[in-house]
Amino acid sequence: MGAIVDAALADVAALRDGGVDGLIIENFGDAPFFPVRVPDYTVASMAVVAREIRGAFPGPIGVNVLRNDALAALAIALAADADFIRVNILAGSRIADQGLLHGEAHEVLRRRRHLDACQVRIFADVEVKHSAPLTPVPIAQCAEEMVGRGGADALIVSGPATGQGTSEQDLQEVVAAVSQTPVFVGSG
Repeated sequence: MGAIVDAALADVAALRDGGVDGLIIENFGDAPFFPVRVPDYTVASMAVVAREIRGAFPGPIGVNVLRNDALAALAIALAADADFIRVNILAGSRIADQGLLHGEAHEVLRRRRHLDACQVRIFADVEVKHSAPLTPVPIAQCAEEMVGRGGADALIVSGPATGQGTSEQDLQEVVAAVSQTPVFVGSG
């Protein structure tokens, strides 16, 4: 754990010195990802690292447990005093290299309320990268449902894969559909 924490803190220092004003902590090195629940040692390790990062970084911090373990992300965020979680598939279903993935908004929102953790915001991907819908739905409709039915506090629009550009048209359609909800670009 010491080497992992040291590496994470070195990354934080470089990002902070480079002018970054917010961070997302992910278990990106865990590929291939578990489709839903990650092992308990992943949650424990991420909580330790996230807590150390919180002590070294004053800006907003988020947690994303890949591939789609929003409940673990919420637990880690609470333990580390993080500001938000990123949920790849909050509502609906998508197909990905992990198989068929289902959103768990019903569980995440109830757990957040039960833990009196509404200060931890939920940032949800709209048409998350590295996945495909089961049936085509306009991105504006997906955005509206992610906020209205899924309970997302903010939305993330990404390109089709890590490092690939986000469609300007997709971004404009999402912003227009949820004008009162913050929208971020997730990659590209």
